[in-house]
Amino acid sequence: MTVKQRYEFGGPAGNVLMMIGLPAIVYYLYFCVRFNGGRIIPGPEIDHAAFSGFIDSIYPTWRAALIFFSWFAFQAALLALLPGRTVSGVRLDDGTSLKYKLNGLPSFIISMAAVAVLAYTGTVGIDIIYDNFGALISVMVLFAFAFSIFLFAYGKLTNLVDRPSGSVIHDFFMGVSLNPRIPPVHGFDLKFFCEARPGLIGWLVVSLSFMGVQYLKHGAVTAAMLLVVAFQFLYIADYFWNEPAILTTTDIVHDKFGFMLVFGDLVWVPMTYSLQAFYLIEHVHSLPVWGIVSIVFLNAAGYYLFRAVNLQKHRFRTEPGYLIRGKKPEFIQTAHGNRLLVSGFWGLSRHFNYVGDITMALAWCLPCLFYSPLPYFYVIYFTALLVHRQRRDDKKCAAKYGDDWVKYRERVPWRIMPGIY
Repeated sequence: MTVKQRYEFGGPAGNVLMMIGLPAIVYYLYFCVRFNGGRIIPGPEIDHAAFSGFIDSIYPTWRAALIFFSWFAFQAALLALLPGRTVSGVRLDDGTSLKYKLNGLPSFIISMAAVAVLAYTGTVGIDIIYDNFGALISVMVLFAFAFSIFLFAYGKLTNLVDRPSGSVIHDFFMGVSLNPRIPPVHGFDLKFFCEARPGLIGWLVVSLSFMGVQYLKHGAVTAAMLLVVAFQFLYIADYFWNEPAILTTTDIVHDKFGFMLVFGDLVWVPMTYSLQAFYLIEHVHSLPVWGIVSIVFLNAAGYYLFRAVNLQKHRFRTEPGYLIRGKKPEFIQTAHGNRLLVSGFWGLSRHFNYVGDITMALAWCLPCLFYSPLPYFYVIYFTALLVHRQRRDDKKCAAKYGDDWVKYRERVPWRIMPGIY
């Protein structure tokens, strides 16, 4: 029996617009960097040849397909074949917990080593991603749609439909299965794999490739490029160092695996999060020492908040007797059985960890300076994403905890930034 529920992301009409608009944004960002000098709006000097060059560059090619599918298969093989400890995920609504094999850190290290060897030996040119970027976008977009169709059909055929909405379009966009695995239950976890491996590590590989292209073009790597790539490297390395935390994220716990996550994981992350490095290939400039130090400090402050806030909640949940600043943590015991932390960082706002995320995002954009607003697309988009995610989380928690959530919001009124929002 189909149980209808409130639509998300604008319902079927909004979902269709996003399925058209998100790929269009990826293409447009690529056009702006590669064919429009890093500006947002095409200038009068942009001629027909520039637009023709852009169109020609985005035709999918067998070479681009080979690059993408080789990388995708390599990452799948690492997850499937490398040893790793098995842990239980969070408890699902039916009371069960799925098992996950965690080998992200060795997979990340091997991936970086493989890329370094291929580049150093000249087996694969460091500019291969740059030269095929437009075609790669098209291959990845086509794969995202094809893979989403497969997930929709696979969920229906295996009867793994979770909370259907009553709309085929909405279910295709949001997904029909929470945890699709091949084979079901104990097999290869498709969402867990796509959430981190091909797209997240691929993002860093793209940025590293752009750094290499800057060196090939100008004979040097700028401090701005080094800062951007180093910040991204540390963020992704930390992600895999703390891999168990992935299992408690909204994407893994609550969101079904459909086009929204598929496109975000496999296309949006590697092809837009690398925007700053892409921009810096041709925008070569010097940074003063005080500027470098300030940006490093800003990123470090953001990282500290991001990690410390999340760690505080993790330890509160997992360590009996855990103290916050030498005191017993304050919390609201819900009728549902959960404890809502209201002291420490989590007494400042309901998602104070997002302050760290936004601070780091800004630090990754500042090395590009202010010649164009284009490199700041990342921090603008990421802030909007986190605001929307917080609101989605608030609605889900209100439905889950009822009056206890009302008490919690009275105790912690600020959503993200205390005193502002």
